Amino acid sequence: QVQLVESGGGLVQAGGSLRLSCAASRRTGSTATMGWFRQAPGKERDFVATISGSGGSTYYTDSVKGRFTISRDNAKNTVYLQMNGLKPEDTAVYYCASAAPGFRTRIAEYLYWGQGTQVTVSS
Repeated sequence: QVQLVESGGGLVQAGGSLRLSCAASRRTGSTATMGWFRQAPGKERDFVATISGSGGSTYYTDSVKGRFTISRDNAKNTVYLQMNGLKPEDTAVYYCASAAPGFRTRIAEYLYWGQGTQVTVSS
């Protein structure tokens, strides 16, 4: 069992930046794929970004490309999501999740989830 704890959410004005962190309770291993998802009020949870175990491969949903950057520090068992150029439509609860190795963008492919952190972007 892996516990994931997100932090770094908050209230920011449009155009601002936030960095989310996701700390794992134990070593997730350098092979585990990690991902970030978000869920806006009244909407389904959507994929945001994913990173391979080594950190060498990343993939983003189109709406955040060029603004968000996913990274990881395996020595610290932590994954990050740097969010720049935030827009009101980025407002959501952001979740990190862990999956078996491979390219994974679907919710069902992720085994462990954090409790989420709220990001609110004001216009």
